[in-house]
Amino acid sequence: MTSPFDLHGRCAVVTGAGRGLGQAIALGLARAGADLILLGRPGSQSSARDQVAELGRDVQVVDLDVSDLDAVERVAAEVSRNRQVDILINNAGIIDREDSVDVTRQSWNRVLDVNLNGLFFLCQGFGRPMTERGHGKIVNVASLLSFQGGIRVASYAAGKHGVAGITKALANEWAPHGVQVNAIAPGYIATDNTTALREDPDRSRSILERIPAGRWGDASDIAGAAVFLSSAAADYVNGHVLVVDGGWMAR
Repeated sequence: MTSPFDLHGRCAVVTGAGRGLGQAIALGLARAGADLILLGRPGSQSSARDQVAELGRDVQVVDLDVSDLDAVERVAAEVSRNRQVDILINNAGIIDREDSVDVTRQSWNRVLDVNLNGLFFLCQGFGRPMTERGHGKIVNVASLLSFQGGIRVASYAAGKHGVAGITKALANEWAPHGVQVNAIAPGYIATDNTTALREDPDRSRSILERIPAGRWGDASDIAGAAVFLSSAAADYVNGHVLVVDGGWMAR
């Protein structure tokens, strides 16, 4: 019997796969059998490309600045013309840490353009052919700050709340067309985005004291959730934001 988690024969697009969560997710999908198209900044994804190739999967790198909405529309159309994309993982994201009274319009727009606007139009660009075919999986990377406000990260929290909303709205529209749209909300994971927190002894201690698992998450902890939501095992999962946080939200 074929495993419901088997992704052989599927093609997955992953944004921001150059490092951290995106790279871990890309490798997880490759180990499950998927071929990969990696979208991200020029020169940032060679390591992920080489590791996916070592796993015996077909892999392609496409340069894309997710904040450039014209480029997002163009790349989504070009990729869709050349390949049947079965899975879209919207992982690319940035964070600015600053007091809310000091946030500039430039900083605000930069974070929202990457974390929310680019994500939506990638969903649209790749989701359109999925709905026409009657099959597809979209997984957006949300955050614990899709539920909470955080500290000194107003633009990031606004964007990640929006990611949860987009996920649910698209699920409502596209589930009848055979497309599942879900999200993963990683907890406190040891990546570049959390370096400032981990290097602050007081913040790091307070965070770890609340996590029942007693440790920072590893990027690889997110890969299994991504494989699940990308697979046939999740065919009846729609509009869900799956928290992978070591128990943070349960405390």
